[in-house]
Amino acid sequence: MLGLRNMVLSLPEAGSHYVIASAAHVLTPALALYVDCVDANIATTLRLLDNDATRWRPHVKTAKLRLTMRRLVTHGVTNFKCATSLELLTVCEAGGGDVLVASPVVGPSAQRVVEIAKQFPHVSVSALVENTESVQRWRAANIGLFIDLNPGMDRTGIECDRMDDIVVLARAIVAAGIRFRGLHCYEGHLSNPDLPGRIAAAHAVYARLLQIEEALAQAGIAVPEIITSGTPGLPCSLQYERFQSPRFVHRVSPGTVVYGDATSLAQLPPEYGYVPAALVVTTVVSHPAANVITCDAGHKTLSADAGVPNCVVLGHPELEVLAPSEEHLPLLSRNGGPLPAIGQTLYLLPRHICPTVNNFGEALIIRDGDVAAIEPVSARGREAPMQPGDLRNKATRR
Repeated sequence: MLGLRNMVLSLPEAGSHYVIASAAHVLTPALALYVDCVDANIATTLRLLDNDATRWRPHVKTAKLRLTMRRLVTHGVTNFKCATSLELLTVCEAGGGDVLVASPVVGPSAQRVVEIAKQFPHVSVSALVENTESVQRWRAANIGLFIDLNPGMDRTGIECDRMDDIVVLARAIVAAGIRFRGLHCYEGHLSNPDLPGRIAAAHAVYARLLQIEEALAQAGIAVPEIITSGTPGLPCSLQYERFQSPRFVHRVSPGTVVYGDATSLAQLPPEYGYVPAALVVTTVVSHPAANVITCDAGHKTLSADAGVPNCVVLGHPELEVLAPSEEHLPLLSRNGGPLPAIGQTLYLLPRHICPTVNNFGEALIIRDGDVAAIEPVSARGREAPMQPGDLRNKATRR
């Protein structure tokens, strides 16, 4: 992690660019969103995609804010992925034109997706299936279906080696009169820090994926779209020439790149030019030992799922991040020099920005070095587990 910290701090933007002029008036911990950097990261992604916004289907589990989703739409991005019904609702409200619910939904959750799709008839909403039984729950709904493939992540999907079963599943979708949208293949488990090794592993997955597409074509089933590649897979897909096929549209789906975090900045080639666009603003609140300070940003603030250290302190390469508790984050000074004083503001770059954003109800919107607005984290958490009407109906049945 030391090499990662030094790499992050080598960015020219990691200095005074992120200092908030009115930080002394901010209740910490706080989430700060630097909209100029957000726009720069969106522009960087589009440049990598030859300025073709139709090639990007970002996952909005990172964006979370309606404001950010609208900025993507403003840049011409209208195809999205999401994980929850609240994210689906928010991105539809923000102007999304084509949204895939890229997490399996069943029962009331599936019905809620149908309800939102009916609320936004101009938006093309689709879902994932991995077996013929799951096709039937979408039969009466105007929802398109992607086949979810399991390329070895073993989280969801049908294993890529089950070629015959994949063809049977596609036929079941078509036979049910449902729009077959294509193939969804998330190779998120391929995050080898060694980029050439990661590319080789990803290209093996892509070769198998195109064998599936070929098998479907031979069965008379066209594959309109193939979706791959979150953030670690982005450089792998950009170097796979066979995705430039006239038979289908290939879209990548990185979402973390919009805000960036310490992990993604290490995974992506530095020449791409991504910059941090979301930081946690924190205050030093204690000096419990000679070489230790503590700030008010524990694991209820900064996601701890990436392990320790869970962040980088911008501008302070001498500070090593120790294990957090609920509200506290201790920092160890390795050089024996002066420590940041109690009351001093620090700026933290998370290792995993997506769940960190989800920890906040509001975000400070930073323009020209100061707070320009406060925006709700619109798609934070989930919708209520039951709608008021469901409760009324339950009472009536009694």
